[in-house]
Amino acid sequence: MRFSRVIIFLFLITGLFSYRKANNNESLQVYLSHFENVLGTSFEMKVSAESSEIADQAEEIALAEIDRLSGILSGYDSASEFNKWQKTLGHPVSISTELFDVLTLFDQWQSLTHGGLNASSQAVSLLWKEAGKTQKLPAASDIDIVVKQVQQTHWLLDPVNQTATHVSIVPLMTNTFVKSYIINAAARKVRDIPGIKSVMINIGGDIVALGEVKEEVHISNPLANAENDMPLSIIKVDNKAVATSGNYKRGFMINGQWYSHIIDPRTGMPATNVISATVVADNATDAGALATAFNVLDLQEGMQLAKSIPGIDYLVITKDGERFESRDWHAMEQKTSKSAELNLAFNTGIEQPQKVLLQGGPELTINLELSKFEGRFRRPFVAIWIENSNKETVRNLALWFNKPKWLPDLKSWYIKNYATYNTSQTDLSTISSATRPPGEYALKWDMKDDKGNSVPPGKYTVYIEAAREHGTYQLIKQEIDCRNKSQSIQIKGNVEIAAASLEYKKNK
Repeated sequence: MRFSRVIIFLFLITGLFSYRKANNNESLQVYLSHFENVLGTSFEMKVSAESSEIADQAEEIALAEIDRLSGILSGYDSASEFNKWQKTLGHPVSISTELFDVLTLFDQWQSLTHGGLNASSQAVSLLWKEAGKTQKLPAASDIDIVVKQVQQTHWLLDPVNQTATHVSIVPLMTNTFVKSYIINAAARKVRDIPGIKSVMINIGGDIVALGEVKEEVHISNPLANAENDMPLSIIKVDNKAVATSGNYKRGFMINGQWYSHIIDPRTGMPATNVISATVVADNATDAGALATAFNVLDLQEGMQLAKSIPGIDYLVITKDGERFESRDWHAMEQKTSKSAELNLAFNTGIEQPQKVLLQGGPELTINLELSKFEGRFRRPFVAIWIENSNKETVRNLALWFNKPKWLPDLKSWYIKNYATYNTSQTDLSTISSATRPPGEYALKWDMKDDKGNSVPPGKYTVYIEAAREHGTYQLIKQEIDCRNKSQSIQIKGNVEIAAASLEYKKNK
């Protein structure tokens, strides 16, 4: 069954688990950290370490490296080296190795994609952002003007003196592959710490996994919107980078029409044909750049580009729900009931499309937005569960905590469910998806209990409990009638949960 066991979303803040190495009996300790508002999204890190002290050191080093590189490369921080350089014009400026690397990579990828990837596409994005505010599509003449601006030369690089000369006034933005560049640098810093056996860092759905342990990665289904929807694919990787790009998390709604935030700088129009592209690569910037390129380029053009780069595998979903994958994708894919239930079949040959299958039936979606605090912040402890009209728990949907000894802080959940809940059923997999805003989550209940049995239509109560270390305790409960009529309920937020809503659909 689709939910034959309890789905655990165990977002640990420095949690500890043990497991066995694949090739011997040595026991390793696995520590995970989870923060919000890192590079504008969520941060998850998993390390295999010899002690908790080493794991704490790894967390500190990873976040420090991310901060350092963000201070150099960020297009959103006005004080970053990139933005300070962008304010210069017409004269060579000595720049850091990292910024020189990134500008060089932009030149390379602009050439490889024949202009499909371009740091100046920000100028077109600003045009569409304004259209989202005014609810009026950009004029064709305005798009033509901006496209001509984008096609200019924007900088000149001198590798001998490591200088960059800014030669245009067109807005620039370091998106596309820069997040992957930063993740890779942070993961390498952690991997080199004595006592660290492996590291996985996931920032907003882009992942780098280095070391001795194979990581299980769930590829998010772009036609579904919940954290606990069945994945489109499940793969296992080691010493690889995984990046996913698509239009299903961010974009512009204009007069009831959805437009992707991914812009083709050659035409000035939002990308339309591909809704999700996942790339696995040896090189993190290859993964990040190609994932975006698949969205912008013609599908055949994107696949030809991927073939030209060694060590690339990909999974692409088009707007028509067709699935295209590289020849060796299946070698990484785990053929479990989880993924097989969502897909019609595994491809029998390279680049053979198949339709993505979505399941039907009634369901309840719980939308949740965590309160945001200044800078990055640790995720609070959260429990979400469903009770029937007899006040009996029928389904545990989420449990986010750091260590079992702190579970009593989730007072209501602990009293009600701890005795019958197996906290050792921990899913240590991670999710690759298009980048989402920090702190925003959706969970689905498929009207089944913790054993996978369907429950009868009726009135049910949703509980959302949150507790923060050195913070507050909050409990939300909301009844909803899951019978004949689809309905939506908005829930008032509190100190820890900024907003929540319930949406019941009788049929998909």
